[in-house]
Amino acid sequence: MPKKPAAASRLHRAARIDDAIHDFREKVVRRWGHLPTVIPYAGYGSTERIRVLGRVLLTKPPREGESSRSMQRREERVRGWRSFTSVPVGDIEVTIEIEGTVRTVRADRGGVVDTSVDVELEPGWHTITMRTHDSDAVEAPVFIVDPDTSFGVVCDIDDTVMVTALPRPFLAFWNTFVLDEHARTPTPGMAVFLERLTADHPGSPFIYLSTGAWNVAPTLTRFLGRNLYPRGPLLLTDWGPTHDRFFRSGREHKETNLRRLAKEFPDIRWVLIGDDGQHDEEIYGEFALEHPESVRAIAIRQLSPSEAVLAGGRSKSEQAAAAPGTPKVYAPDGAGLADKLKAL
Repeated sequence: MPKKPAAASRLHRAARIDDAIHDFREKVVRRWGHLPTVIPYAGYGSTERIRVLGRVLLTKPPREGESSRSMQRREERVRGWRSFTSVPVGDIEVTIEIEGTVRTVRADRGGVVDTSVDVELEPGWHTITMRTHDSDAVEAPVFIVDPDTSFGVVCDIDDTVMVTALPRPFLAFWNTFVLDEHARTPTPGMAVFLERLTADHPGSPFIYLSTGAWNVAPTLTRFLGRNLYPRGPLLLTDWGPTHDRFFRSGREHKETNLRRLAKEFPDIRWVLIGDDGQHDEEIYGEFALEHPESVRAIAIRQLSPSEAVLAGGRSKSEQAAAAPGTPKVYAPDGAGLADKLKAL
């Protein structure tokens, strides 16, 4: 069993309770013969440094004649509420191999691997491997951005590329525990709009930034692929208490990752895409004020009156000020956003 970090005694009470529950569940499923498995997520980086993402879960042992790759795919196909019954393995060592370069890192309390590795790679998509000391290696895609790239896209998911039309208090529950990717509805015209952006700027990074949980990353990836959205890494979050609070802040998650992207790619100006039913407009506007050199434009999908009611209202214009000179466009669908950005 992995050792608990020395700082565990300083954890928030909710986090200590959460850890105790995880410990109990881990002991139970290990007795059932479940084994650690790395679930890899798409990463990104520059030609000198990459961000590697993944999660370690305890899963059923391979069936007779089943390969480790098939076992990984079986776990990734878990949908709805079942994705939240998987048991993460916290504080476990994960070995990452990148074209001959080997690094060993440690997963966090929730089994999430989110680390940076210094390595020299050519621009484009690459494949790396990840494994624990008692699991087989699994492959993860990583997109390397060309140093000359000056254009990129950051895009929200809920109510931006995927129509939810549910009251906010029920949205996370419904999308997480009930629906699978076949039942989710793509926003009209958004896939064509986003694909056009990538076609007009080949080799540019495309990042999906959402407050969704890592548990649903495989489902979201299948949804995006099935509906022909551009390929790109997901930046999600881990549910549950942190070391100092009961719940994680979705807003802080988005703000932190936007600032990180600005630091990692200082020469890229991003098109920020979201909707006016959450805090996207406010977050993007504040980021543009803080880093005007990193924002090319802000595109906001306008919710319908019924969607806005379910979302708890629209963002207030006085909270959504952006840096002078930062273009902002509004439209109810992808076609409208495409036309207005093109007019700029």
